[in-house]
Amino acid sequence: MSQLPIANSKLVRSHARTLIRQHRPELLRMLSLYAVAAVMALIPAWVIGEITGLATSHKLTSQRIDLYVGLLFTSSLAYAGLSFLARRRSYILGEKVFAQLREEFLASVLALPLIEVERAGTGDLLSRTTNDIEAMSRTVRFAVPEWLVALVQTILTFIAMILVSPLAAVASLVSIPFLYLSTRRYLHFATPGYMRERISYATLSGTVAETAEGARTVDAQRLASRQETRVNHNIRESFYSEMYTLLMRLIWFPIVESAFALAVAATLGWSGWLALNHHISIAAATTVTLYVVQINDPIDRIVSWLDELQIGQTSLARLVGVSAVHDDRPTEGVEPTNETITVSDVYYSYRSGHDVLRGITLTIQPGERLAIVGPTGAGKSTLGRLLAGIDAPRAGSITVGDVALSSMPLTMLRRHVALVTQEHHIFIGTVGENLALAKPEASDEEILRALDAVDAMEWVNALPDGLLSQLGTTGFQLTPAQAQQLALARLVMTDPHTLVLDEATALIDPRAARHLEHSLSAVLEGRTVIAIAHRLHTAHDADRVCVLIDGRIAELGTHEELVALHGEYASLWRSWRSEGADEV
Repeated sequence: MSQLPIANSKLVRSHARTLIRQHRPELLRMLSLYAVAAVMALIPAWVIGEITGLATSHKLTSQRIDLYVGLLFTSSLAYAGLSFLARRRSYILGEKVFAQLREEFLASVLALPLIEVERAGTGDLLSRTTNDIEAMSRTVRFAVPEWLVALVQTILTFIAMILVSPLAAVASLVSIPFLYLSTRRYLHFATPGYMRERISYATLSGTVAETAEGARTVDAQRLASRQETRVNHNIRESFYSEMYTLLMRLIWFPIVESAFALAVAATLGWSGWLALNHHISIAAATTVTLYVVQINDPIDRIVSWLDELQIGQTSLARLVGVSAVHDDRPTEGVEPTNETITVSDVYYSYRSGHDVLRGITLTIQPGERLAIVGPTGAGKSTLGRLLAGIDAPRAGSITVGDVALSSMPLTMLRRHVALVTQEHHIFIGTVGENLALAKPEASDEEILRALDAVDAMEWVNALPDGLLSQLGTTGFQLTPAQAQQLALARLVMTDPHTLVLDEATALIDPRAARHLEHSLSAVLEGRTVIAIAHRLHTAHDADRVCVLIDGRIAELGTHEELVALHGEYASLWRSWRSEGADEV
């Protein structure tokens, strides 16, 4: 199973620069407030240095003390107020940027071609929408603002050290080689480490989710041991990937802390020696030393949040990577002149060299009812997907009115062909909102007609608020049959000319399904219906029956013709009837 793309560093930096440009005014206002607050934070160390210098020279007076105490109080109060305003702006900006990233990611996900989503599987997309979004949330809301603020404070504090005494400040640079070399080495190994960690989360999520969804199949096929082995392997890979990044931090953090301590010790010793030899004043030596102690805090935050930024960069690369998947479909196309579907010598494979469909040739006339039947694995659903234009054949062509399905824009395609499977989804919202997804401008009358067409009016009217009743995890819980009826009602509202029903009534009990199909027949009068079914009464009612065996058309004709032929279809029909098939 393939993974969705991951954006490279160049694309991530470009995306980050775009975000900065879009929010530049707010970012500059936030940083300006933090810069002024940082200047206020520099005053106490300077005041303490001045007091120390005056005290050693016996020039400290009560008036000077009152002045300095007032300056300390004022600067501290200003720092607190400015920091509050700056932090408030940074949180607001963080929420705006994160909301934009989340909306852009959702738009990218919704624009993904369905075939790409299926190839990537559940785990990769699920991991990006949960783990990576959560990681980006922490990065955008906290890591980026804190890192920028710490950077501003570091720069301003170092400038203050230079202004007080360049000679004393030079000793603080002793920690730079240790910080630079250790950080560079850490980033070299940490970036691929965090990427491996994120991929392991995606693989583990996919394995667990797919095992849970297919629990009945796992039990029936006695695959529990194999799935347990796979899950344990994925957990082990996730554990070792986390241990790797943890080990990197365990090596890097002590080096950084030691560099901080070295800078303070070197500055204290050097500035003390300079003061004793009258190269600088005691006040300057004290102030510079306090500044070095003070600068350790923002540098420590720069280093600490750098680790979070690495996680955020990795997550951003995975989120932005989704937008790199482009739909190959054109945005404009030629409208078909008629609704005849022509399948010409079609081959299709999920894996190279393993064709699922082989040499399929078929013509479906407008208004025809075609049933596609065959044993499990014959390629029925695959053919249905190709007829619905979800994927293109490896060889051959499928056209509607001489226009290839693969060359039609998606909006145009869905006006001609639509697919409904036994898989469905109910969105959190009202009954009306769930149906309006198919036609946003639909009136209540149109929605009610669609519900009536699929025999859903009885239970909808029984809901407390009718069309306004809430559905989903927080509202009324639909049965599988009711959920499938809503999916079919959406199809009625979409109003395409050709309908591909891939066992669309499989989750409804046989008699209800039979009644529903009769109701749909009345609604779909004049439309082309391609029904992929395991209940052969659908084939009995169809104009023609197409029997697929091992990816090839084995038989094609009416129900009566194929039963009289005593071939594959007749065998399927007898087997289905002998198993107690429902009769209506």
